[in-house]
Amino acid sequence: MRLLLDTHAFLWWLDGDRRLSSRGRRLIADETTEVFVSAASAWEIAIKAASGKLAGALDVAADVSGCLESQGFRPLDITVGHAQRAGSLPLLHRDPFDRMLVAQALVEGLPLLSNDAIFDKYSLQRVW
Repeated sequence: MRLLLDTHAFLWWLDGDRRLSSRGRRLIADETTEVFVSAASAWEIAIKAASGKLAGALDVAADVSGCLESQGFRPLDITVGHAQRAGSLPLLHRDPFDRMLVAQALVEGLPLLSNDAIFDKYSLQRVW
């Protein structure tokens, strides 16, 4: 299985936070799952950590690439195609980070691991 993590799912995994669903923990821990983390999540973590909204994620913000590598996760860069798709999505949700995750999940055919039901308004596969 291939799986894109929402930013909160990535952070909760790193922290061992029990808010991450048991299904999510099983999928991420499964050695056959190819786990992706978007560049949009790195951007979101860096911005929110710097602004004090994610004070607990300062270490992650300082070295997102190292965190990905330590977990065996794959970075998902933002392409022009992703940006075009994000810009053309219906305005059901205005959060730019979430819109990019939706676009990437759709373009790449990746299920999105997220507890955020707003993603159900888009035609993507959300797992939780």
